[in-house]
Amino acid sequence: MKSPGRQFKDAIYEQFSRIGKAVSSPKRLELLDLLCQGEKTVETLSRETGLTVANTSQHLQTLKAARLIKAEKEGLYVKYRLADEMVCEFFRSMRLLAEHRLAEVDMIKRRFLEGREGMEPVNRKDLLKRVIEGGVTVLDVRPVEEYRAGHIPGALSVPLDRLKEILAKLPADREIVAYCRGPFCVLAVQAVEVLRQQGFNAIRLEEGVQDWRAMGLTVEIGD
Repeated sequence: MKSPGRQFKDAIYEQFSRIGKAVSSPKRLELLDLLCQGEKTVETLSRETGLTVANTSQHLQTLKAARLIKAEKEGLYVKYRLADEMVCEFFRSMRLLAEHRLAEVDMIKRRFLEGREGMEPVNRKDLLKRVIEGGVTVLDVRPVEEYRAGHIPGALSVPLDRLKEILAKLPADREIVAYCRGPFCVLAVQAVEVLRQQGFNAIRLEEGVQDWRAMGLTVEIGD
């Protein structure tokens, strides 16, 4: 017969484990990362993750059952969003822990970036200072809806698929900094490659909007 104290502890950790089970899938982690950028439909999430709509829906239902996300119907579509900003803080903490404890994370990142022009290590503290002070042109290359949900002050919304259309409007004599969803998002990597090929002095800012918030810096919402 378990003591009341033991029953209490077992019941509590059983509830905690619901979160662990919900985030035990790589694809569900990616879905949380995407939802940290703003609300999205299952169709958008399906396209971003490379999953079928049916599989995406199943993963979303698991996250919803663990109270990590919410769903709300808007017209013909159902939009998913984080249940609370703490969910994004949790995801970021887990990401930082993985970066700190798992050497494989750095190896995978280095292998992907190796040989790519403009991806050399930079003084991140100095780069952040220049971004904050407005000493560079900052491009947010995420989809427009993510930009509207929150972006670095002063950043221009230039989704990657529209970058080539506005190249002529960018200042050729000014350093350009591109950012996207964080250190493991490839949109900014691709944007810097395009800009470098066209002769621009461009580099990537690894920090995303959630990192910006975590540093206590202001995030702008809207256009």
